[in-house]
Amino acid sequence: MKFKGLVLAGIVSTTISCQSVKKDMRVFDQYPVREGELTEMDYSPVETKFSLWSPVADEVRVLLYESGHEGSAYRTIPMKKEKDGTWKATVAEDLNGKFYTFNVKVRGKWLGDTPGIMAKAVGVNGKRGAVLDLNTTDPEGWENDVRPPLNSFADVVVYEMHHRDFSIGSSSGITHKGKFLALTEEDTKSSLGEKTGIDHLKELGVNHVHILPSYDYASVDESQPESNQYNWGYDPLNYNVPDGSYATDPFTPSVRIKEFKQMVQALHKAGIRVVLDVVYNHTFDLANSNFEKTVPGYFYRFDEKGRYANASGCGNETASNRVMMRKYMIQSVLHWVNEYHIDGFRFDLMGIHDIETMNEIRAELDKIDPSIFIYGEGWACNPPKMPHEKLAMKANAHKMPGIAVFCDEMRDGLRGPFYDDKQGAFLNGLPGHEMSIMYGLVGCIPHPQIKNDSVNYSKKAWATQPTQMISYVSCHDDMCLADRIKSTMPEASEAERVALHKLAETFVFTSQGVPFIFTGDEVMRDKKGVHNSYNSPDEINTIEWKQKTTYREVFDYIKDLIAMRKTHPAFRMGNADMVRKHMEFLPVKGSNLIAFVLKDHANGDPWNNIVVAFNSRKEPAKLSVPKGKYTIVCKDGKINPKGLGKVNGAEVVVPAQSALIMHQ
Repeated sequence: MKFKGLVLAGIVSTTISCQSVKKDMRVFDQYPVREGELTEMDYSPVETKFSLWSPVADEVRVLLYESGHEGSAYRTIPMKKEKDGTWKATVAEDLNGKFYTFNVKVRGKWLGDTPGIMAKAVGVNGKRGAVLDLNTTDPEGWENDVRPPLNSFADVVVYEMHHRDFSIGSSSGITHKGKFLALTEEDTKSSLGEKTGIDHLKELGVNHVHILPSYDYASVDESQPESNQYNWGYDPLNYNVPDGSYATDPFTPSVRIKEFKQMVQALHKAGIRVVLDVVYNHTFDLANSNFEKTVPGYFYRFDEKGRYANASGCGNETASNRVMMRKYMIQSVLHWVNEYHIDGFRFDLMGIHDIETMNEIRAELDKIDPSIFIYGEGWACNPPKMPHEKLAMKANAHKMPGIAVFCDEMRDGLRGPFYDDKQGAFLNGLPGHEMSIMYGLVGCIPHPQIKNDSVNYSKKAWATQPTQMISYVSCHDDMCLADRIKSTMPEASEAERVALHKLAETFVFTSQGVPFIFTGDEVMRDKKGVHNSYNSPDEINTIEWKQKTTYREVFDYIKDLIAMRKTHPAFRMGNADMVRKHMEFLPVKGSNLIAFVLKDHANGDPWNNIVVAFNSRKEPAKLSVPKGKYTIVCKDGKINPKGLGKVNGAEVVVPAQSALIMHQ
């Protein structure tokens, strides 16, 4: 999404004057770089070592507390400055269970308490760091946890979900509603007997769960767990610790950490990898952010007038191009991989970050496991304060091998533009969107049949491999698919909406890109028409599990699409040269009809000459195909790999508002 709708505090006031900021901008690159790890609290029963990088500080002190949220510090310890701008102090006693903050003095002013920028355990609401041995938070069997096998990024199937949406519903049959532990419960069923929770994911067949921001974010008061607060979480507070609102006990620091690990462990056992949504591009609160209270100005970009820049649309943009911010992002990502066994990352507003940083993150993850998946939004809300050619924008995806980007060309070619909920496109029978969709079907790579001048947003291919393209029609941003169809076709019957819903998802799962589905789209989930539901109540965002029974045919269709894709490698070639060799678009007459053939046993598929056709017209369409005998496997909103019938000849009829798939 291009704007989260967040209203942020502290975007005008700063901890230092504008004149001082301008002066510091000239010397930021001269700051010493901290060597080694950025760990700020290193615990042992004998001693705890504290350290904080703040090269501009006059003084730094660490304060100790008995409580994570109450009372005053019982001890204040001055820290000593080292040559690399890092301040250090050691407490030679067992501090297990205590809490701490740092306070930095710059130009004679104490900036206020902060848990630091790299806190890995915190008290309720994340205001104080917690002294904790992370090894004690490992669930039983954690040392044997392994990520499920993955041969290629072409095999990835992503399911995007929000913890609360997925399990809070009264009909979910889940005990730990809205919590990390919801994804550890097995054999849960809806009030109508349908599988829910992790069993639902297994039944659907996805192999990657993308969880919306689950680090410690600012907008939900963790101390009021029964108040039914809601937010997507795109308002970072502490990047390196799970959010307490999804834990059964937000007051005890170890609980959120252990329960997050239990969630990952359970998903891994189910054969599902975990993707973490990360938001390094901005912070919730600028003036009071941990970054600003540690090294004022350094972690952010500025405009030409010396004001904090705002490419995020949320009041600030971080400076990934600065050495220590880059190092911070890399070490933060590695922490989630090493400590929590995370299998992938989705970068929010990735276009704000610089290409060099993203490539370094890819390189560091490759050292651990090259199958860890990285993708992100290849755009920003406003122009970032860096040259466009250096930014991780969609147009520069070819400069970031191994990193994927969301494809809004096919998305909007199917259902209409992001900026107008009532404007439709191909699904509505409107002409002129075919080439944008074809561009997405090949995975946004160069292809001889794609006329780039007719593509909606990009006039050239931006991916070098199809696995760099995320294929989707809806996500948490914007209307979900069911709402969008209702909004653009208010007079459509339910049968028509169901047919178009299936048609849209067929594009997603037969694209050579990486398919991505928004939680609940498989049961025609709706959000009551709300476009930006980032803080809407549960009645707007919750998955109503009874709809799995109501729209079982939709669920079965998408489940069968996923199974067909996983079984037949022609739909996931994963190589641009193979796509160009084996994927050929067929000539069609008129608009709102698209067809292609995957020829010559593409990618070793036992099916030969697979014809895939999409018709959004309200009447059947005739299609010329290579002459031969075909077995139909998808027709009239049903899928059966064993066959739904036979056709023979050089012409077929594609039913109205549906897809046809057949093979020789």
